[in-house]
Amino acid sequence: MSSLPSNDSSRRPEISVTVDAVILTSRDDKPMLVMVQRGNEPFLGRWALPGGFVEADEDLPDAASRELREETGLTVPARALIQLGAYGKPGRDPRMRVVSIAYWAYRADLGEPVGGSDAASSSLIPVSGALGGGYDLAFDHSQIVRDTVTAARQGGWPISNV
Repeated sequence: MSSLPSNDSSRRPEISVTVDAVILTSRDDKPMLVMVQRGNEPFLGRWALPGGFVEADEDLPDAASRELREETGLTVPARALIQLGAYGKPGRDPRMRVVSIAYWAYRADLGEPVGGSDAASSSLIPVSGALGGGYDLAFDHSQIVRDTVTAARQGGWPISNV
């Protein structure tokens, strides 16, 4: 009886990599968050962070910047994005096993988002609403938003009144 070596890739599950962009700003002294309303399943119509699948020839922060631009019309350069963490709990995406790398930035000079690509719409929503359940968020995006607020506060970013 022969056994396959432990590094045999044919025995490993396929895993896709996505990115999510958490972009914070302020309007009337209220912390706001860029969100998109999903135009496709899964979670059709629910609010989500701008994001999507990483292309084969793309670096992760470049993918996050691209997805943000495609889904909201907003431009935040890849070099301005701060890596927050990786999210890979099995079942976080009902389509397949997906690991997402989340990036965040605070932009005081942010314009108004406009839905594009696979986003039905895009809007600034209050961070307090995203955290307080006022919006039905897709995937595990409520956890990503909570983690971003914690990171922003620890970094001294202006997001204290949530």
